[in-house]
Amino acid sequence: MPTTAIKNEAVERHARAIGIDESVRKTTCEALNLILADYHIYYQNLRGLHWNIRGRLFFSLHPKFEELYDEAALHIDEIAERILSLGFMPTHSLKDYLQNARLKETPTVSQDSAAVLALMDNIEKLIRYLRETKETVDAGTEDQLIGYLRAHEKTIWMFAAYLDKD
Repeated sequence: MPTTAIKNEAVERHARAIGIDESVRKTTCEALNLILADYHIYYQNLRGLHWNIRGRLFFSLHPKFEELYDEAALHIDEIAERILSLGFMPTHSLKDYLQNARLKETPTVSQDSAAVLALMDNIEKLIRYLRETKETVDAGTEDQLIGYLRAHEKTIWMFAAYLDKD
């Protein structure tokens, strides 16, 4: 995904001050724009699960999906701001997200356990993408991504326990 540098004196001065080589910043921002695209698809998938959930677990899953999409919205903002802080522009069009995201749209799911399984599939993929990405970025960005990893690992564990029939 092409990444556009922000070219102005203040941004360039800041970029020099943080001490990260321009090629590292560019590579990091290219990777973050992919993560940003994935998070937008994840967010929208969560909205669909939230809106369409039915069944005996509605009252527990409906607010949980909302909690997760609110968290995803925060992550989206943090990722975009990290890209900006590194002197590049975050992608912002739905077209770019759909073309570049590795995560795919989840079809409409209404049944409770199917919805949880669809969510777990999305999170497992995000975990994989975050792990791959953290190996290619600067230390500050790696730290940010590790925080997301920890949160997603905990969510997967909790939903696995939720589905446990014993």
